[in-house]
Amino acid sequence: MAKVGIVMGSDSDLPIMSKACEILDKLGVDYDVTVISAHRMPDVFFDYAKNAESKGYKVMIAGAGGAAHLPGMLAAMCPLPVVGVPIHTKSLGGVDSLYSIVQMPSGIPVATVAINGAANAGLLAAKILATADAELMEKLKSYSAGLKDSVMVKKEKLENIGYEEYLKQM
Repeated sequence: MAKVGIVMGSDSDLPIMSKACEILDKLGVDYDVTVISAHRMPDVFFDYAKNAESKGYKVMIAGAGGAAHLPGMLAAMCPLPVVGVPIHTKSLGGVDSLYSIVQMPSGIPVATVAINGAANAGLLAAKILATADAELMEKLKSYSAGLKDSVMVKKEKLENIGYEEYLKQM
């Protein structure tokens, strides 16, 4: 059974939201992906939100652009932690999405990542799950160590060839 529910308002959000899937795949975390518009399919969305817990989800990731009501409505309707991903928009660059998700009223929290920050949403969902899963915690520690190693390789390369040459290679 999936531990993370990933939901987005449109299939056009999938290229961004797939970054959360990639992280969860790397860490071996089960998830489901669903496209539901809170505005165009409210009855389907209400059913999804109200039944998320009974479906076995432990954490929800919700991506939305523009008015971006999906993460907040999900948080209002189910008791699970919700991680909101503001999606970049053509008109306002995603700031509209960010403000809609991050400015939730007291009592309806949505953990919010950066605009198009679905990879971090996947990591945050995994970290929440890892509080009760020692094996997943070890995978996260290994993932973090890998990040450090990649930075150290870049640092050593920079020191060996110099700043100007390093920039040319980027």
